[in-house]
Amino acid sequence: MNDIRPPRRPTQSLVPPPRPLGVGSTPTPAPRPPTSLIDQGKLEPMLEAHELPRLAAATEVVIKKKNWKKRIAWIFGVLVLLIALAAGGAIWWYTTSLQPVSPGDKTRVRVQVIEGSSPADIGALLQEKHLIKNTLAFDIYTRLSSTRSSLRAGTYSLSPSESTEAIVTHLVAGKVDQFNITFLPGATLAENRHALIKAGYGEDEVDAALSKTYDLPLFKDKPAGSDLEGYIYGETYTFATDTSVEQILLKTFDEFDAVLQSNNLVEKFKKQGLNLYQGITLASIIQREVPNPVDQKQVAQIFLKRKGMGMPLGSDVTYQYAAKKMDVTPSPDLESPYNTRKYPGLPPGPIAVPGLTALQAVGDPASGDYLYFLSGDDDTTYYARTDAEHEANIQNHCQVKCLLP
Repeated sequence: MNDIRPPRRPTQSLVPPPRPLGVGSTPTPAPRPPTSLIDQGKLEPMLEAHELPRLAAATEVVIKKKNWKKRIAWIFGVLVLLIALAAGGAIWWYTTSLQPVSPGDKTRVRVQVIEGSSPADIGALLQEKHLIKNTLAFDIYTRLSSTRSSLRAGTYSLSPSESTEAIVTHLVAGKVDQFNITFLPGATLAENRHALIKAGYGEDEVDAALSKTYDLPLFKDKPAGSDLEGYIYGETYTFATDTSVEQILLKTFDEFDAVLQSNNLVEKFKKQGLNLYQGITLASIIQREVPNPVDQKQVAQIFLKRKGMGMPLGSDVTYQYAAKKMDVTPSPDLESPYNTRKYPGLPPGPIAVPGLTALQAVGDPASGDYLYFLSGDDDTTYYARTDAEHEANIQNHCQVKCLLP
């Protein structure tokens, strides 16, 4: 059976009655149960709205300070790295610059350091001669080695195979060097000029010495105005590095004169109807035609016989010399007084410097009545008395060489 009576009111209030207030006291609100994490003490209370900008600014300052510290550290690290790389590169450059320009090149270069030259002048000269790689490295080395004030004037023989250190040591020692120069029998004046320049002499000095007129017995029959072709006697000579080109030439002339005198060649040339200049000229042709001394006396006999008969000498090396001097293609028909295929008698002058055996061949030729000779493809010299015999020698022994211009 359902109870339909109204519910009874509680006889006691669940909420305690308010405490009586004292005089002047403020009502204390009743505590409420914690309803959030802040109320439970697990989070700090929310800041007031007006405090947020200040906090944000302070946070930004802290972040900026941290970023600047990182940036400064990064920049410092980069600078240290760059400095290390630069130092390493500088050391590598300096070390490399002191090494030889050409380690395998043993040629000697004549260098003249003039009195009063500064270290900078010396460095520039060495670089110009291709003996050092860099003038700055040379300058640094002489400073670090305390040799700047010890570099001495003089004429030196240096090599591109030497390091900067070795070259500086050489210049500090200041000793006069010696060098060898070789002039070969059969060499032309142009080739001997090149040998002098290769020895380290300047072109102007070489040309001036070669153009000078020398008043020596060796030149007594030499026509005025003719050059020194045929007179730089072939030999290997030793000179001090302070020797001038003129002094070198004088030494070769003295050597030539001594060879002529010791072999009585001037008198022997006369017996062949030749003066000294003519004897040297004919010997130069023989030297170029047949370098082998075994054949030179017989070839001298042929040329002297032809000359006596008024026949052209018929020497190929004479027009070849003229063509080279004229810078044209060699041809037996070349128009030149040096072309003994076209013109009888001797050419205007020597075509090279003769060696001793060629000179002796002119002074004392072999006996015989040959009028022709040729060098066969087997490098053997074949002789003939008649044109028919000569043509047969060409057909049988000279199918390659005789086709050359």
